[in-house]
Amino acid sequence: MNGAQLMVREARSSRMRALRPYPAYRDSGVEWLGEVPEHWEVRRLGTLGRFFKGGGGTKADEAKKGVPCVRYGDLYTRHEFHITESRGCVALHRAGAYTPIRYGDVLFAGSGETLEEIGTSAVNLIGESAVCGGDVIVFRPMIDVDAEFIGWSMGCRQASSQKARMGRGITVMHIYSGDLKCLAVPLPPLHDQTAIARFLDHADRRIRRYIRAKQRLIELLQEEKQAIIHQAVTGQIDVRTGQPYPAYKDSGVEWLGEVPEHWEVAGLGYRYEQCLGKMLDGKRITGQHLVPYLRNVDVQWDEINVADLPQMDIRPDEIPRYTVRPGDLLVCEGGEVGRCAIWRGEIDPCGFQKALHRLRPRDDADRPRFLHYALSVAVTSGAFADGHESTIAHLTGDKLRRHRFAFPLGDEQTTIVRYLDATERRFSVRHATVARQIALLHEYRTRLIADIVTGKLDVQGAVAELPPEGDWLAGRDRIAGGDRNDS
Repeated sequence: MNGAQLMVREARSSRMRALRPYPAYRDSGVEWLGEVPEHWEVRRLGTLGRFFKGGGGTKADEAKKGVPCVRYGDLYTRHEFHITESRGCVALHRAGAYTPIRYGDVLFAGSGETLEEIGTSAVNLIGESAVCGGDVIVFRPMIDVDAEFIGWSMGCRQASSQKARMGRGITVMHIYSGDLKCLAVPLPPLHDQTAIARFLDHADRRIRRYIRAKQRLIELLQEEKQAIIHQAVTGQIDVRTGQPYPAYKDSGVEWLGEVPEHWEVAGLGYRYEQCLGKMLDGKRITGQHLVPYLRNVDVQWDEINVADLPQMDIRPDEIPRYTVRPGDLLVCEGGEVGRCAIWRGEIDPCGFQKALHRLRPRDDADRPRFLHYALSVAVTSGAFADGHESTIAHLTGDKLRRHRFAFPLGDEQTTIVRYLDATERRFSVRHATVARQIALLHEYRTRLIADIVTGKLDVQGAVAELPPEGDWLAGRDRIAGGDRNDS
């Protein structure tokens, strides 16, 4: 089921059909909010409670056990709307150096890289003592509000838009409690808050379940594609017939296993010329023969970045050795060793740094595109691990030349390449379709949350149709006014 179909199905479900506008609306007095239900309030956040800053030690204080601790970075990477458990803890003897937080406190990130993410927030729903670190702004409600509702409300699209307008800075954005006090908050009666929280919890679980299923589908598509590539480049199937070859032999290479009897198993250096790129030497740059050059990071699987490349000196006599030509296969020497892509000649001349190997077939019968697929299988099979798990892995020229691959005849390589290219295109279309469905589901979720917490849709009828969950409404946690002097 795709994203659009899901939305249609959800819209046609009895619960979604029960979502209707409220009977009467009034002007909120806030431009971005427009009209709100007639019986709702619109308050500035500063009138609902108080703010204080979080503070504490460093990540060096983290421990496997202790007092749950929420750091500002966790608000970007781990928590969305609600904090039900912390990523880490601090040792009990260090917890006193941090700011204690209560159930129902809203935590805002005080800084961020962009205006869109500034003030990212989540409400604390941890049911035990907890603390937060520095660069966190804590808001503690001093009126009765539903904790989960506040989490949804503070993190919805409209609230994020308000916070973006409050951000200040150039390279790093900041937001302050004085700004957040002016945040306009649509505030329904408490029983409406509770109903909204219950409905959104139910709807969000369903939507996220669909999203996870789609994400798993992408993983399965990738696994299926890689299995097809593996079968083709190791000769487990003859792509012309879809059947195994008539006879096989032991390749002597663990990741290859048995290969078709007529294939040649040879070291890469026997079939390909290999050249490591030029060492970058800042002291020797004269600026007289500047040429754009590729780095390890510019070469991704089947894709090469050609935008905003740096430059280095490559003298005319060095051009043949340290530049690339169409059809060259570029292989990463470090990082994800073996990652590769074929140069298609977008820039001429274009150099390459020492972090890359350039491979050219010695015989016109060999197809770099076939080797590209074979390298992808070698990488996923761990052929280049070579015991480097605990150190920085490097694929030296000698190691690369010695690695053995199975080479079919030239015409057969061409057939395999065409088959795998068609496979790639087919899976790319399927991947793009599922990715679009996931994007639609995310947008549907974002809009649904925003429409409900800002009063565009009334959930009362939909909540009445939810499955019973015991005395759910009576047992809902809420934040009472409490002691206003207690921080």
